[in-house]
Amino acid sequence: MNDYHYNENDYLSALVTAQPELLLTLSHFGIPMGFGDKTISQVCHEHGVDPKFFLLICQVYSNDNYSPTATTLRSTPMEGLIPYLLRSHDYYLNRRLPHIGHHLEKIAALLPERAGKAIIKFFNAYIEDVREHFGHEETTVYPHISHLLGGEAKDNFKIKDFLESHGNLEDKLSDLVQIIFKYLPASPNLEDCHTPPVSPSSLEGELITAPSRSYLEGELHDDDSIDMIFDILQLSRDLRKHAIIEDKILGPYVKQLEKSSRL
Repeated sequence: MNDYHYNENDYLSALVTAQPELLLTLSHFGIPMGFGDKTISQVCHEHGVDPKFFLLICQVYSNDNYSPTATTLRSTPMEGLIPYLLRSHDYYLNRRLPHIGHHLEKIAALLPERAGKAIIKFFNAYIEDVREHFGHEETTVYPHISHLLGGEAKDNFKIKDFLESHGNLEDKLSDLVQIIFKYLPASPNLEDCHTPPVSPSSLEGELITAPSRSYLEGELHDDDSIDMIFDILQLSRDLRKHAIIEDKILGPYVKQLEKSSRL
């Protein structure tokens, strides 16, 4: 990926035009669309976001080879880090994963029953993995940061243990895509497949909110399966970026806090 360097006086529209994937981060900052021709600084100040922190996240998200220096981390206000990560968690759990779930249920209803159930079961298990991963961060890592900022190094947690043990959430999404490739019918249009539908509500341990009846009864074309797989791959890529932000910003920042607390 190309290296893009922006400053807070650049137009926000120019940034997201050059790097469309950064649109996904705007909701994590609580920044809505409708910023017109305002600069990054103007938009950030309107929504209570520090421009330096905003640009740091964008730089790490956009540039695979970029790692902020210790000096950069020390000079960047980090008050927005935990709110950013919490909003990211909410976005994945309450928007992106349910959206993909609706896609999957529509496909699974037209597959042989065993294959459809296998896909739904795998995806439900994945949702639980994501929920557990985020829950660990929210109940262990973020309180640890708050303790350090408050001068209370009262827990035995160390950020290096988290960074060494937290898995890659995007890996299982790649497995899911391979399962879909294996079972997806090879027909010009999926609506030609007349396999009796599997009722999502009948699946034990269902976690996905069932789509509307009209959604399931609508025609399903090849484009629907392509859209679904694209969405899964895009989510996988976005989760990898989320992990990179943890590795390149959260981890080094907390290590600095831990070091300072021992002085």
